[in-house]
Amino acid sequence: MSNPVGWFEIYVNDIQRAKLFYEAVLKGRLEPLTVPSDDPAQMWVFPSDMEHYGASGALVKMDGVTAGGNSTLVYFNCEDCAIEESRVEEAGGKIERAKMSIGEYGFCTLATDTEGNMFGLHSEL
Repeated sequence: MSNPVGWFEIYVNDIQRAKLFYEAVLKGRLEPLTVPSDDPAQMWVFPSDMEHYGASGALVKMDGVTAGGNSTLVYFNCEDCAIEESRVEEAGGKIERAKMSIGEYGFCTLATDTEGNMFGLHSEL
């Protein structure tokens, strides 16, 4: 099995607040994802380039599904995770573990977004 993750979803309570948070931290623009008219979900998709490594995903607000307390951790690729880490608190999030070495696999930061979801930042530098 190669590249087993094909998509991710981060469930949120306040879609606009979460969108602004991830755009500020990752310095990218999320785009609306059209859902069927009978589906009350709201989705904003992260940028993707199907020619490069990695999976894309979306922020999702859906009735009956609350944010935080889940057991899935999404890591966002970065050139140097310290750069994105420096934007987390200003955007309303919290650093759980500052940039740390993970040996031959590079470095990572663990943070919590404005919705209570923990996520990771990963870089080789």
